[in-house]
Order: sequence, then structure tokens, then C-alpha cells
Amino acid sequence: MTSSPTPPPAPSGAPVPSGAPGGRGPLRRLRARGRDEAHRAASPLELFFDLCFVVAVAQAGIQLVHAVAEGHAGEGILDYAMVFFALWWAWMNFTWFASAYDNDDVLYRVATLVQIAGVLVLAAGVSRAFEEHEFFVVWLGYLIMRLALAAQWLRAARSSEGPERTTALRYAGGVLLCQVGWLGLLFLPEGARPWWFLVMALLEMCVPPWAEKDHPTSWHPRHIAERYGLFTIIVLGETIAAATVAVKSGIDENDALGELLPIAAGGLLIIFAAWWVYFVVPIHDHLRSNRQAFLWGYGHYLVFASAAAIGAGLEVAVEQTVGKAHISTLAASSAVTLPTALYLLTLWALHSRHFKSGIAQQLVLPTTALLVICCTFLGDWAVFAAGVVCALSVVAGETLATRRAARAARAARADGTGAPAG
Repeated sequence: MTSSPTPPPAPSGAPVPSGAPGGRGPLRRLRARGRDEAHRAASPLELFFDLCFVVAVAQAGIQLVHAVAEGHAGEGILDYAMVFFALWWAWMNFTWFASAYDNDDVLYRVATLVQIAGVLVLAAGVSRAFEEHEFFVVWLGYLIMRLALAAQWLRAARSSEGPERTTALRYAGGVLLCQVGWLGLLFLPEGARPWWFLVMALLEMCVPPWAEKDHPTSWHPRHIAERYGLFTIIVLGETIAAATVAVKSGIDENDALGELLPIAAGGLLIIFAAWWVYFVVPIHDHLRSNRQAFLWGYGHYLVFASAAAIGAGLEVAVEQTVGKAHISTLAASSAVTLPTALYLLTLWALHSRHFKSGIAQQLVLPTTALLVICCTFLGDWAVFAAGVVCALSVVAGETLATRRAARAARAARADGTGAPAG
């Protein structure tokens, strides 16, 4: 077998297509890809990465269900927020790094697989973190993921120079220093851990703005928007799966089809609406600066966490209906309506409001969130009513958008331009 000639290495900043040959054999210099690279899409490795992360998200959701169903909602939500931060932050850091530096060679793939191993270790420790407040396994899994990412940044620094090298070294140093701080979760008294978690979470989120203050990384807007959208789909899919298992269990064990149908129908309408409102606008056009991107990316902590919590809430509602959860109907209903309202409000704040024109369009999602919260007090029909409200909000939003487009088209024809301005 003859080998093809090895092409010369790409200049710094030039795009290196994922999976394309280049460099020396299976290893290539980890250089930045172009921000305007055409046809950039998520790679199979990134999709595999997402699926493995959702395993840990599912474990956090299961533990949240148990905590709420047993009447420990406050404690369960706090533990959920802490564990979910670790998952979200590790996922987000990898996603933005990959958008700028994915060269798909052997070392890059191995480092990514190490991060996947880390999240599986973290997932194994989720139940102990919730039940015993023992965070060693969670900390260990997070450490594995972060060390692998720091190694990637050091590799990027070795392949670059000047301000780009400084940015990579700042990232690596910031990631490693934060891992020392997270040791506090293992040695501090239990009462002090939530406060220490808050301090460390803020420090972690300060690393990217500090690292990129002189030289932004070359993340790709379309690629980032696609990656976030795909993870949203996967989380919503996990929500459907969790709700389906809960309904099936209720039917099999309690023969409660009539009582569970409203919850199943309402939950499905909520999830369909959640998908619709997320993808109704092309958000990549809004991601043009680091400031916009940081706010948008960080805000997705609430998007992902609330989307996953909807599934947990549906499980709680099912368990309460069949008598397995010893909480009130109001508490079970709020487990669905509150994360749904949070999801809608966060989406509106992050990107929907940037594409709405006029007060009527702007008020659709905030009003829907308020009405969903009001549905909490409708007893056994709360989830179904919330689903109907979400579905009607989609209809209202599409109707207003269609009318606005029609008015713009008529105005354009009247002006003789033949097309709406802008």
C-alpha cells in the first residue's frame, strides 16, 4: 500500500476541517480554526460527548425526583444546582474549546474520551452526593474532566504564539487553580459547602473573560449555536424518556391510565412547545461578540437545568398521582410549572426578545410563563392546563409573526421595492 504525500501544515488561524488529513501522520499541531469557516458542523465525537453527558444529567434528574417526592424539595434543588453546574460547566468549556481548536487527531480524541470517562465517574457519584452529601466521587470525576481540558489548552499554547498563546496559558492556569479551590467541598463543614460552591462557581466563570480579554478565541458562531441546540434537543429527549418511563410504571403498577393521561398529554405539549420556542429564531446571527456570547452561553445553565427539571417534575407528578409520592398536589404541580416558567423566561431573555418586534410579540413568552405558574393551582389538571397554555403561546407567537411579515410585504409592495426592508 502506498501512502499519499503529507500536506504542509496549515498557517495559524487557517481552518483545519475535522477529520481531514494534515500535519504529521495521526498528530497535528493544535492550531485555531477560522471563525468564518464554511460548512462547520458538529462532529460525531461531539455528539457522542453530548450523549455521555446526558447520562449524568439523567442521574441528577432521578435524584431530584426522589428528593422532591420525599418532601425535601429545597435540599434536593440545592444539590441538583451544584451537580448540574459541574456537568454544564465541563460541557460548555469543552464545547467552546472544540469550536476553536478541534483538529480531530489522535491526541485530541483521546483527551476528549478522557473527559467522557470523567463525566461517567461523576455520574456514578451523583446518588451519594444527594443522599449522603459526600462529594468525593463527583469531585474526582470533575477533576478528570478538567485536567484533560487543561492539557488541551497547554497543547494549544505549545502550537501558538503571541497573544493567542497567552490566552491558552491563562485558560490552562485558571482551570488548574480552580481545581485546588474545589477541594474545599471535601474538607469544609457541610453547612459551609453551598457558600464555598458559590464562590468557586463564580471564580470558574471568571476564567474565560479573564483569559480572553486581550485575544478572543476563534469560536465559530454557527457551530456554537448548533452545539447548544443539539444539547437542548438531547436534554428534552431525556425529559420525554423519563416522563414516559414514569407513566408506564404508573400504568403497570397502579392501572391508573385515566389519571395519568392528562399529565402525559400536558407534559408532551410542554416539551413540544419548549422545542418550538428554542428553534424559532436563528440565534447564530446574534453571537457576534464575546460579550454577547458569554451572556448567552452562561445563561444556558438555566435553560439546560430547567429543561431537565421539567422531566423530573413530570415524574414527581406521576408518582404523586398514583400515591407513591407523599406530597401535596400543589407541590407536585409546581415541580412541573416552575421549571417550565423558568425555561420560557430564560429563553426570552437570552435570544427570543432580540427577534421580536412590537409589545405584543415581546409579551408572548413572559405572559405564558406567568400563566403557567397560575396553572399550578388547578389541582389534578395543572400539568395539562400548563401544556395547553404553552401550545397556545406557540400559536399566538406564530400568528403574530405571520401577520407582521404580511404587513411588511404589503408595505414593501406599496413602496415599490418588492421586498420588505431589512
